[in-house]
Amino acid sequence: MKMDSAKEEAVVSELRRQLEEEHLKPEQKVSLLITGLNKALKTAATHADSGVLVRVKSRLYLSGVLNHCAAVLSDPKRLQSHWSPAAMLAQLTSFCCVGAEPGEHSEAFHSLFLPSVMDGLLSLACQLMRQAECTAVFRKAMDSVGWLLRGYSQLTTTVLSSVHYEQIQMCDDDSVLLLCVQLWIQTCASSRDFVAGLSDDSVLLLLNEAVCQLAVSSDSAVGGASVKLILLMANQQGFRIHPLLLTFTGLDSLLDKDWRGRGFDQELDHLITFIRSYKSIRSHTQASPERERAACTIQAAWRSYQTRRRVKSLSRAVSTLQRRYRARRKQQQKQKEAQQWEEELKYQVCVRRQQARRQFHQKQRRLLQLLPPEQVQSYLQECERRAAVVIQSFWRGFRERRHYNSTHRSTLRHTHRQQQAARTLQRAVRRFLLKLRAAKAQPVKPVWIGQNGLTDSRRVELKKQVDEYVALHPSSRVSLEECERLHEEVQLLLLSELQRGDQQRRDEERMEALMAHTHTQLEQLRDAPPLSLVTVSDAESFLSPSAPIATRARDAHNAMLQSSRLPWWRTLGLMDDVDIFNHTHFQELEAELGGLFVGGQSVVSKPTEREGINL
Repeated sequence: MKMDSAKEEAVVSELRRQLEEEHLKPEQKVSLLITGLNKALKTAATHADSGVLVRVKSRLYLSGVLNHCAAVLSDPKRLQSHWSPAAMLAQLTSFCCVGAEPGEHSEAFHSLFLPSVMDGLLSLACQLMRQAECTAVFRKAMDSVGWLLRGYSQLTTTVLSSVHYEQIQMCDDDSVLLLCVQLWIQTCASSRDFVAGLSDDSVLLLLNEAVCQLAVSSDSAVGGASVKLILLMANQQGFRIHPLLLTFTGLDSLLDKDWRGRGFDQELDHLITFIRSYKSIRSHTQASPERERAACTIQAAWRSYQTRRRVKSLSRAVSTLQRRYRARRKQQQKQKEAQQWEEELKYQVCVRRQQARRQFHQKQRRLLQLLPPEQVQSYLQECERRAAVVIQSFWRGFRERRHYNSTHRSTLRHTHRQQQAARTLQRAVRRFLLKLRAAKAQPVKPVWIGQNGLTDSRRVELKKQVDEYVALHPSSRVSLEECERLHEEVQLLLLSELQRGDQQRRDEERMEALMAHTHTQLEQLRDAPPLSLVTVSDAESFLSPSAPIATRARDAHNAMLQSSRLPWWRTLGLMDDVDIFNHTHFQELEAELGGLFVGGQSVVSKPTEREGINL
């Protein structure tokens, strides 16, 4: 496990080091990110433990690799003519974000990082929408948005308030509108509590989008998808959807007149019944005209009050903005003046030092002029001696301090080595003592099927009692020899069942690894370039010798499904003598069931009698 963790850490660290190079172009960075993320995810996919994939995703975020992905996606204009790699990067980024556990950085991850990634994905999708030849790539980008939205439903407000998503909604292409509606359908269907976690404004925006498509579009697919979206939301939160739908006056008549005979009349009837049922309930509870007029008066007064308060707050906002601007400008002016004073002070210090040095030399010259000629040489020698003493004292002090530091460091190093040696010796002694205790301990009794703590004398005594009881109470149906034979047979079956547990776990781990490898190959095939651009080397990279493996897995899957349909006692009887992965055994099961196994179900021609096994 430590080796695997070190390998994953090395892959992420190498990718981060390569991304920190400044000379990389945007397309080179995208290619490097795609290659590194694929390598890291493939490394995690080879493990049967699902926690490895979560750990790799968390390391990608904590190391800053996902931040590079978000930065590249936030500026899609620099990726012109490289839309397909950009869509692949968006898909990998959304996959790495879902399931990551940032730990102590959870608040920043949910409040800052995820909205930035969602904004980058929507910006890329908006750019791809404007490219007529990038329909498939646009669909992949929208799938990435849906994947991230299904993983974190709190991003719904970010999507609905995004400027890029509004530009996508204003497109005249029916296929783009259908993709937008299908995005919300898949998100609602993925979680039963999706609508419950949204605010009333977000729910109203979703309903507004669906009703707008019903009112503007004439495409049957878009209309059917919009009706399905409204029904999904009504099934999850009907008490919230009812009053919001009534704000769209005439929606039921619009559905009845314009969308009949389009292939989804059943869903249309359900939606119309849903709307009119609440209308009938509301008609019985409507207030009197006096109450309506009173409510209108109160609403008008409240709205006028809100308007007046908003107008008054505008002047305060302008004055606040001016005050802050003036304060900032005054602060900048103070900083500029302080910097000028600091520079002036440095200049004055330098000038004063030069003047002091000049005055010292002039004073020394005057002293030399006052001295007799025979004392000038002795005075200069004394000055040189004093200067030499000062220099020597400084040098000796520096040398002694360096010697003390080196000696102290060597002493600390020697002490550390002694401590390390002591720890090593203690570890070895503890391991030796542990082995001695383990050797002196009593051996563990072997696991066997029967009563624990049974001695030979007790076993003989119990056997004698059993024989006496059997002699006094003979069985009228099964003989003693038959009972012993059945008992031994059951013991052997249970023992084989216990021994087969480890083999089943190994088979399950191998099957999970094979499925992950197969999904990776399918994603590679789905993102393959067109045949007109494929070279010989590209074609060889897509060849795989895994056909026998796929056949073996399919046969094993069918055999396991067939064996799960049998009673447990049938499986116990068949495990010793029949290989469940044998084609002959498949034919015997099909003949016994009277049908053919197709797609997870058994197509039975007529019922047949099944013979049991007498235990």
